[in-house]
Amino acid sequence: MEKISAALRRIKPSASMAISQLALEKKAAGDDVIALSAGEPDFDTPKPIRDAAARAMDEGKTRYTAASGIPELKAAIARKFERDNNIKTDPADCFVATGGKQIIYNALMATLDEGDEAIVPAPFWVSYPEIISLAGATPIIVQADASQGFKITPQQLEDAITDKTVWLLLNSPSNPTGAVYSADEMKALADVLRKYPHVLVLMDDIYEHLVYGDTKFVTMAEVAPDLQDRVVTMNGVSKAYAMTGWRIGYCTGPSWLIKAMNKLQGQSTSNACSIAQWASVEALEGDQSFLAEWRDAFNARRDFVVERLNQIDGIDCLTPDGAFYVYPSCGAFIGKTRADGKVIENDEDFVMGLLAEQNVASVHGGAYGLSPHFRVSYALSLPELEQACNRIEAYCKGLK
Repeated sequence: MEKISAALRRIKPSASMAISQLALEKKAAGDDVIALSAGEPDFDTPKPIRDAAARAMDEGKTRYTAASGIPELKAAIARKFERDNNIKTDPADCFVATGGKQIIYNALMATLDEGDEAIVPAPFWVSYPEIISLAGATPIIVQADASQGFKITPQQLEDAITDKTVWLLLNSPSNPTGAVYSADEMKALADVLRKYPHVLVLMDDIYEHLVYGDTKFVTMAEVAPDLQDRVVTMNGVSKAYAMTGWRIGYCTGPSWLIKAMNKLQGQSTSNACSIAQWASVEALEGDQSFLAEWRDAFNARRDFVVERLNQIDGIDCLTPDGAFYVYPSCGAFIGKTRADGKVIENDEDFVMGLLAEQNVASVHGGAYGLSPHFRVSYALSLPELEQACNRIEAYCKGLK
């Protein structure tokens, strides 16, 4: 007998992971696939971090740790928040989990009940509304299209808040658009939140170190320290330190919520990998100079991809200020016909045709709550990106 819970039936599989899996299967079958679908830096984890992991193993630091993380890492997290974000917090109010996704999962599952609401600006990372739904609550989607730089306005936020609202989820720099809220924009949202003390804020800062040009990163508890007692500031080592597989996310937040998240994690996964935790101490406390070199590389890739995509008739692509994604519109191709005879009815049809005909994997905008767009990751080498853009152009020219 098969029985799936009602909670699990409420959610959809991750679209980005599904497309990435299709790309891997095609590559395994011998196809020359260029994967622009994964949110993963192509750089190696820096050697000092790898060395710290080796030392931890050699020193026998391979046992269980406290569910919330080793004291050394929580202390490093507290120092990082003060050093980089002007957020003063106690190590006891810092928390470590198996990736940033688990931080978000723990925070939402620990607080949401049936009938509650959580505000999710769209475009959004694919897991936000699904975790909210899994908890039995309702995601309230607030659209922020290209005309407003993919960022919600204070009025949109105020219009979305009700007496049922528990959370605002805010991701800056954004996955999938790369949009970054300025200090003034963040302060304007904080002005709205001050009117509604029942609303918690989850700041997803995972792309903090990937901002370009004159753009300055800010987070809510930094620009509005009076709101710190209801803000969870989440980050991790995956994107900035090329440690996606190490699976370490961390946060700080109000003591009552950190305790609740610890209770949940204690009855689910328990601690994150001990070796990865020790490596993350080195990541946060060690030499940070390589970050500037990586930013320069991503900046050059961004500029190339934006310029190249905008040269393709029918593609319209904004220049993002952060992360390593672009979110171009493919609306001009809706209604056209692919080589296999299928009419493109939406952006999912567009990207599936691109994968089938040109072996380029990307993710459709519908998965992120805003169509007709598609997400392209430029976390690949420039030669790979040039080849990918050439294939996208060939695909678009072939649509009738």
